Amino acid sequence: MMSATTDRARAVWLRCLASGFRTALACTIVGCTTLYGPASIRHHIAFPAFSYVTVILIVTDATLGDALHGCWLALYATVQSVGPALLSLWLIGPAMLTSGTVSLAVALGAFVVVFPEGTHLVAKRIALGQIVIVYVIAFINGVHTEAIMHTLHVAASTAIGVLACVLALLLPYPRLACWELKLNCERLAENVSERLNLYVKAFCAEDNALALTYISQAKPLAVAGAKLLQSIKRYQESVKWERLPLRFLGNLYLNPGERLQELEIPLRGMEMALTSCTTSLPVRILDGENKHGLVQLVENVSHTQKQIKNCLPRDSLTVPESNADNIVESHQTLQTISTRHQDLPSFFFLFCMKLLHCKSLGKPITPTQQKGSSTPCKQNGFLKSTWMSNWSTSVSSKRLMPAFKCSLSLGLAVLFGLIYSKKDGSWSGLTVAISLAAAREATFKVANVKAQGTVLGTVYGVFGCFVFERYLSIRFISLLPWFVVTSFLRHSKTYGQAGGISAVIGAVLVLGRKNFGPPSEFAIARIVETFIGLSCSIMVDLLLQPTRASSLAKAQLSKCFETLSACIGSISLVANNKTNLLENQRRLKLDISELGKFIGEAEVEPDFWFLPFLSPCYFKLMGSLSRLVDLLLFSADAVGLLEHESQKLGASWKEYVTKLDGDLEIFKEMAGSLVKCFEDVTMLLSLEFLEKELENKNISHDLEMGNSSNRNIFKVSGLDEDKIDSVTSSYLQHSKEMVDKFHAADEGERELKSQVVLCLSALAFCMSNLIKETKEIEKGIIEVLQWENPSKHINLYEISCKIRALYN
Repeated sequence: MMSATTDRARAVWLRCLASGFRTALACTIVGCTTLYGPASIRHHIAFPAFSYVTVILIVTDATLGDALHGCWLALYATVQSVGPALLSLWLIGPAMLTSGTVSLAVALGAFVVVFPEGTHLVAKRIALGQIVIVYVIAFINGVHTEAIMHTLHVAASTAIGVLACVLALLLPYPRLACWELKLNCERLAENVSERLNLYVKAFCAEDNALALTYISQAKPLAVAGAKLLQSIKRYQESVKWERLPLRFLGNLYLNPGERLQELEIPLRGMEMALTSCTTSLPVRILDGENKHGLVQLVENVSHTQKQIKNCLPRDSLTVPESNADNIVESHQTLQTISTRHQDLPSFFFLFCMKLLHCKSLGKPITPTQQKGSSTPCKQNGFLKSTWMSNWSTSVSSKRLMPAFKCSLSLGLAVLFGLIYSKKDGSWSGLTVAISLAAAREATFKVANVKAQGTVLGTVYGVFGCFVFERYLSIRFISLLPWFVVTSFLRHSKTYGQAGGISAVIGAVLVLGRKNFGPPSEFAIARIVETFIGLSCSIMVDLLLQPTRASSLAKAQLSKCFETLSACIGSISLVANNKTNLLENQRRLKLDISELGKFIGEAEVEPDFWFLPFLSPCYFKLMGSLSRLVDLLLFSADAVGLLEHESQKLGASWKEYVTKLDGDLEIFKEMAGSLVKCFEDVTMLLSLEFLEKELENKNISHDLEMGNSSNRNIFKVSGLDEDKIDSVTSSYLQHSKEMVDKFHAADEGERELKSQVVLCLSALAFCMSNLIKETKEIEKGIIEVLQWENPSKHINLYEISCKIRALYN
């Protein structure tokens, strides 16, 4: 454990030092060019401050692919912003500008930039910054502004920042996304192998304590694996921009990341199975032959992963013959279904091992399985997100509101910034421009860390100017340790990207320039202008986005239950519903992801006079919903395999599939009725509101008058496990009768029979755990309602009946 901690600390240090070095190199290139370059070049780079801002926006934690992408984004932003601004200045004339017309022009330009949906966030930030510089500086200089040369100077200042980013990512050696991707894939393959070995050891352990030890050792590896997956997804986007200029690197661009990501789901299933069966270890279904086959399967998966992480093409993957034979024979002894509920996790573990084996070889789970749709780049073209294509789509409030918010906040920031100080009026607008967010964020927290970061960086810059007042070159070198410090700030939970970037920009703007007046005066002016910009953003957010994140989290929770209800209804052995189930499962996953964003925002928003947000309970609910997503995916895999293999089972399948589906319907009714109840109660504003509505409409409600589905809600609640156990036993008994009736005469039929055994058992495990997770959600919902209504006694059945009486 100590070694793992040391390795992690070393990795963090190296990452932050490398990021700080690349940022320092890019800023040094800009500084040397603007401070010591030829006069003809310095004349055109009239806004070195914006050059530094461009560098920070692009080079932060970037690869060469990101820098090349940044070149395109900067060009696109310049065309989108400087072109219309040039036309405006030429028609109106800089001498005719006032603070009001400048604010209006900035607001209109911002709306044009932000409204298109497909524009990259970095391009929007650069374009907004250029708009502020063009109009505000033109207003400050007045009649001395030449419209054409002024806009060209803004474009040149942007260009030098972009060029510095590319050079910084090339020197002293290139930081390629493909290398980073390959390195992370190797680490993930090793991570998967270690976790797999630990899970198999836990599964084969002779006592409960030893199994728990192995499971505990695997948990930190699971966390590390999730972080590696995030890194792989991040570098996959950057790799696309390196392919064209670096075609000579060949096999480095054979991307194994997607295949390694597919192994994560079976591993989570294995962990789920182990945590469910720790009380029933050692596993009884394993005999000597099965254990030997399991070990052979682990060796085969490890062998395949070695080939994957070495970036071998899929067609070249090989399986040793001896292993292949052992794998086929390893599960053929599983020829009957156990009716003991304690054995379900063990069968589910073996089912996940089977999935892992198929996915590691790149085989589809079923021959009819279709690959997902092509990537967005292939569907829409690599550079299709152009200005015209974005504007051609229909106008919607989802796109209109963010554009209007940004336009209004930027216009107000420029207006009040110019009113406070005409000379420094651009800084309030730049604060809003470069901090544009891609989606809703925690307004007060982000504004707080931006303000703190700006103050920290500016104070550091003033201190550096005081210490090295007479030595400009040494003053610039004093930025180097600050780049490293801000790299740590960006990766910290306290400051994050917003605070870290504000801190580095604050210092660079003071230490990286000259002839901007006394540093202390500039520092005070910039801090005040930053406060003006952040205040305008907060004010506009509160006016146009008044709904609290806690309210949105509760509404999104209700939406998750609605989608979950559709998922549960899609499970069937009679109808070919696998595609429908997978689509609903994908929607549920997206809804839960959105729920997580709202919970994260609600956790840090100020309470003021509102009830504090119960974030621990919401996180528990989200954890249960995430486990349900995995269970539904495994259910879809099991149903898909059974649908495919059912044709070979003949009469035995046709005879029993109706009975099995009947058992599943009871499962679905129990879980679905509870989920529908959750959906209803989470949509309530408050219990007092419900009671007042019932009283106003003179509606009486009788708890005994609910329909059958209402009465079924609490057959699965509380401590009553009899109904669940009886339905599970019925399902297992029907499955056993069906499997026993199918006589396997040869090796192929034995393999088919063992696969059906695993699928039916896995489906029973999924449905049983689906009910258990639903009951855990019930406890969380009651806790939330009790927190919101402390003086009320919470009875979900009673509340559900009242809601149905009111709205039916």
